[in-house]
Amino acid sequence: MKMRTKLSALYETDFNLWIEQTINYLKQRDFSALDLDNLIEEISDMGRNNRREVFSRLKVLLMHLLKWQYQSEKRTNSWINTIDEQREQLELILKDSPSLKPYLGDIFSECYQKAVRAAVNETNLPKPTFPVDCPFTQEQVLDMDYFPDSP
Repeated sequence: MKMRTKLSALYETDFNLWIEQTINYLKQRDFSALDLDNLIEEISDMGRNNRREVFSRLKVLLMHLLKWQYQSEKRTNSWINTIDEQREQLELILKDSPSLKPYLGDIFSECYQKAVRAAVNETNLPKPTFPVDCPFTQEQVLDMDYFPDSP
């Protein structure tokens, strides 16, 4: 119990050392020394962080695809790089955690609505410029070679 208290205190004072010690205890199968409350919280946070990252990257990707489609005269290599980066990162996340693929479908519509809002703010185009429903399929959005045509 004393080791667990020490590890719990370490969580508050030196997070990286807490991680290293936790890994050591896990490798040694010394489960009685683990700071279970904080370990459970950290593992839960990892799942939430992955979902947040998927949401954020999908929203940015959709916003840039909208800008690409509706402001074709302002297309830049920077937009291409942003689109590619979001796709690459989403691909990596989904490769590491394939169980998040259905989550992507669950949040697709909500991300699109938020992407429209962001596109309106960035482009100064009126909101009715953009379709109510996403004009891209989920497959198109994730396709590294897909770039929408102008309307």
